[in-house]
Amino acid sequence: MRIGIPREVKSDEYRVALLPVGADELTRAGHEVLVETGAGAGSGLSDEMYSANGARIAATAAEVWESADLIVKVKEPQSFEWPMLRPGQLIFTYFHFAASEELTTNVLARGVTAIAYETLRGPKGDLPCLTPMSEVAGRMSIQEGAKYLERPQLGRGILLAGVPGVAPAHIAILGGGVVGKNAARIAAGFQADVVILDVNVDRLRYLEDIMPPNVNTVFSDRHNIREQLQLADLVIGAVLVEGARAPRLVTHEDLKLMKPGAVIIDVAVDQGGCFETTRPTTHSSPTYVVEGIVHYCVTNMPGAVGRTSTHALCNVTLPYVLRLANQGLAATAAADPGFVNAINMHKGAITNKPVAETFKMPFSAFR
Repeated sequence: MRIGIPREVKSDEYRVALLPVGADELTRAGHEVLVETGAGAGSGLSDEMYSANGARIAATAAEVWESADLIVKVKEPQSFEWPMLRPGQLIFTYFHFAASEELTTNVLARGVTAIAYETLRGPKGDLPCLTPMSEVAGRMSIQEGAKYLERPQLGRGILLAGVPGVAPAHIAILGGGVVGKNAARIAAGFQADVVILDVNVDRLRYLEDIMPPNVNTVFSDRHNIREQLQLADLVIGAVLVEGARAPRLVTHEDLKLMKPGAVIIDVAVDQGGCFETTRPTTHSSPTYVVEGIVHYCVTNMPGAVGRTSTHALCNVTLPYVLRLANQGLAATAAADPGFVNAINMHKGAITNKPVAETFKMPFSAFR
């Protein structure tokens, strides 16, 4: 099989979908690897490192897209990449279709097989390709929140840890999954006052057991969310509904409960966001202000730390790339029901039910 690795073209995206060791593994298995020139530069990986491990370097993205049977990416194809998609081509990447009807309809029209990292299920029912980037984004959310709480960034002028005699920041985390857990751990290390809200009481019990004393848990309902908004200096949106649009937990009107200069970090923006006022931003222009509240809604947070994120992502994606290349789509799907869950589109049909339901489109099970 010919595997193509195009350079990521989303704004401020520095990750790459394959490490040089991946090129080595694939070529040793008898496959051809085609890497667009400069694809690894943002992660500190040179063309020479790829070619030394068996990859062929392509001068243009068009060359990669035109000749590859399997495209492995990090982020969803951008609008100027859509015309290069070919019927029957396999594309393995983060799609987050539920956040964009335009992306969904255009990729669907190209007749590709869209295999989404974010809905691939592991043998224990986990989301192995989503987890490492959720870990990165959760930890980054506190790092970014600390920065944007500074007064020059239009924040409240709050130090997360406080100092003796001055209270630390209050941080509310909406969602106790992988993002929420990682955000809470970093926030706790800053000595902030942290509350995690979730609707799963068993998950709250687990978090209560593993978190330090400055992290508390609260059941997530409308009243408790509004109460936390009034107290919070920093709010982290960390809610995930697999494959579907994130629920909107905070309305525009709710922002009026918050302290002027408080900060919102919506990690759920890739799935549409859990705040009514969320709109996608970039690392070049990451924030905007609504009702006096600073919003940070960057859609590819881990892309800013490409050296860390690329290694973390490729550690979990390479085994699936190898399996796809060695066995093909049908055999891989037949052997792994969790992989079938990652097939969001096939032969012009939507094969992931939450995506179909989000846009009220027909659903067809993968066969």
